[in-house]
Amino acid sequence: MTDKTVAHQIDDHELTSDEIEALVREYDSESNFRQLIGPTALFVTIACVALSLFHLYTAGFGLLNEVVHRTIHLTFVIGLVFLVFPRKRAEPTRRLWIDSVIFGIFYLYITYDLVVSLPASPLTYLFGAAMLALIALTLPIKGRGLPGSRITARDWLFAVLGAGFSLYLVVFFKDVFIANVGDPRPQEYMIGLIAIVMTLEATRRTMGPTLAFIGIFCIVYALLGPYMPGILGHRGYNILRIINHLFVGTEGIYGVAVGVVATYVFHFVLFGILAQMSGLGQLFIDLATIVAGRASGGSAKVSVVSSGFFGMISGSPIANTVTTGAFTIPLMKKSGFTPRFAGAIEASASCGGQVTPPIMGASAFVMTEMLGVPYNEIILIAIIPAAFHYLAIMLMVHLEAKRLGLTGLAPDKIPQFKAVLRKSWHLFIPLIVMVTLLLMQYTPFLAAFWGIILTIVFSYVPMLMHALGYKDMDRANVLTPPRLVRGFEDGAKFALAIGAACACVGFLLGITTLTGLGFKFSAAVVELAHSLAAVVTAADFTGLLSEQSLALFFGLVFVAIACIIMGAGIPTTPTYIILASIAAPALTQFDVPLIATHFFVFYFGVLADVTPPVALAAYAAAGLARSDPMQTGMTAFRLSMGKALVPFMFIYAPSLLFVNFSLIEFIGALISGILCIVALSAAYIGYLKTELTGLDKLTLTIGGLLLISTNWLVMAIGAALVAVIFMRNSRAAGHAAVA
Repeated sequence: MTDKTVAHQIDDHELTSDEIEALVREYDSESNFRQLIGPTALFVTIACVALSLFHLYTAGFGLLNEVVHRTIHLTFVIGLVFLVFPRKRAEPTRRLWIDSVIFGIFYLYITYDLVVSLPASPLTYLFGAAMLALIALTLPIKGRGLPGSRITARDWLFAVLGAGFSLYLVVFFKDVFIANVGDPRPQEYMIGLIAIVMTLEATRRTMGPTLAFIGIFCIVYALLGPYMPGILGHRGYNILRIINHLFVGTEGIYGVAVGVVATYVFHFVLFGILAQMSGLGQLFIDLATIVAGRASGGSAKVSVVSSGFFGMISGSPIANTVTTGAFTIPLMKKSGFTPRFAGAIEASASCGGQVTPPIMGASAFVMTEMLGVPYNEIILIAIIPAAFHYLAIMLMVHLEAKRLGLTGLAPDKIPQFKAVLRKSWHLFIPLIVMVTLLLMQYTPFLAAFWGIILTIVFSYVPMLMHALGYKDMDRANVLTPPRLVRGFEDGAKFALAIGAACACVGFLLGITTLTGLGFKFSAAVVELAHSLAAVVTAADFTGLLSEQSLALFFGLVFVAIACIIMGAGIPTTPTYIILASIAAPALTQFDVPLIATHFFVFYFGVLADVTPPVALAAYAAAGLARSDPMQTGMTAFRLSMGKALVPFMFIYAPSLLFVNFSLIEFIGALISGILCIVALSAAYIGYLKTELTGLDKLTLTIGGLLLISTNWLVMAIGAALVAVIFMRNSRAAGHAAVA
């Protein structure tokens, strides 16, 4: 991710760039690369650069046929996964064997099902025998694929098969998609089965078993439909129909999930890598220090602002946490914040970058594709929720700093704006041009194309200015040919895991369209929410509670929990695609506007990265802060309160998203939202002008939660409770100051 040039002081010893990268690999599955050497490293470099150049060329000069473009993309992605990523991850050996046995049983079942479904022939039986050997190779073998170890024959075989199933569709495109459309030949079914196995193995290797298990569940669900209980039951589909649906066409593996990676996400991952190498990350930190460094708790506010800046173009909250946290976490600790709080601040702020316009870690473009809503509208809709999230973090940082009596950074630690501008003005141009093109409604991949080209071109400005006699600019970040090759290689590598994950997400999307799984999930949520609401209203002797409003509330809670669970350990983009397909339809049953449902599931999917027990961004920050991972995760979750509450706010008041806009509702929701965040932030920190008592915290919590309502009477009661505590503490603070 970054040049290995700087060592950061943490506690009493230095954390080198190698150690920082090790932290990224440990917690960020997308970055867990092998350390390759020799001819294999050269081959991987050439393949990665070729993949980056392919996407750069098509972004600037026109995409290929939809299916061809996606198949070429996956040919490189799945093949390279088995060379770039180690087979054995951090799980205990016992867990590896248990997972692998489950996968093996599934592979055996679908292989047997296919063999008996195809016409009996020597080719069919030979294929069955070959699949048995392949399945045996998926079991964990000691020493195979460890980081830094040589690539074995098994890895090469998996790489060839992983690339081969997509390459087959490229070579025989006319036969598969034109001549035999709807009636695949036996070899297409065989290759389709290999595609399923290799996609699951690539996902397991990069993401761990969670997402791959979801893929397996979907296929088993399609096979065993008649045996499913209650509302989940369906007529069932045989293996031939499933393979045809998932492998041939754009409903499964080559569906919308791979499409958005191949046309949007890849380009912005590459842009983010090159921009970081050209010095944009350091520029963000310098600007954040100038903006927030002088305020109380300035070091933590620098962390919030810089992580928000960098998170906009970063597709990985974990990589963002480690990249900016390497600078900000030691600074926060030296300023007086506890290691736990420092790590939690960095993790929460870094995840916030994923919801911050205009880029939103490329999720804005995925939403555009999923919803059919123009990009301009998406970023407008995202403004208020993102502002609420950062308001909550900033308030808690400010209150904690006041509680501890911390001041801002020393003047000599704050860069001069003119000096930063003089040194780094050229780095703004690619970003400004890219965002301008997006706002002018040019395609995202064309905007990314010019962003990448201009990043490369303008990285040479320091060299040119130095030649003209201006010595202020740093020439170390020039994208010389060797550094550019490394940037293209890293850009491709960081896109591999998300590409494999989205191919696996295609199983879920394909089975959803085949069986109606999304509608069944929606029906189950609606039924459960209404049942629980009926129980509560039956016990309500006041008659003030409405069954419909309670059903909506319970439905939101159930969907939020499902989003956090399904988003655990999965990158933002595939998480959003999964949730938009499965969880979002449940909320539309309560007459919630479609775009509000998508933002709701998106926010809670991102929240999974700071929600224990799988709070990967928080655990990475804890590694930098030398704090307890679970405590850091819990603190990060509480600091992300804004991200957890804001979705409820805009569901009840869609005007915050500029949907069904009403000026009165918008102003009321905006004021009540700000008061809610102030109240809950103070209650969590335990400070508002003075130290808060337990009763004060309880009162502020109740008042803040009441302010989420759209009922004016309930909002007034909440505001009154908050006002009482604020005035009482202000008076107490005044008396203390006089004394």
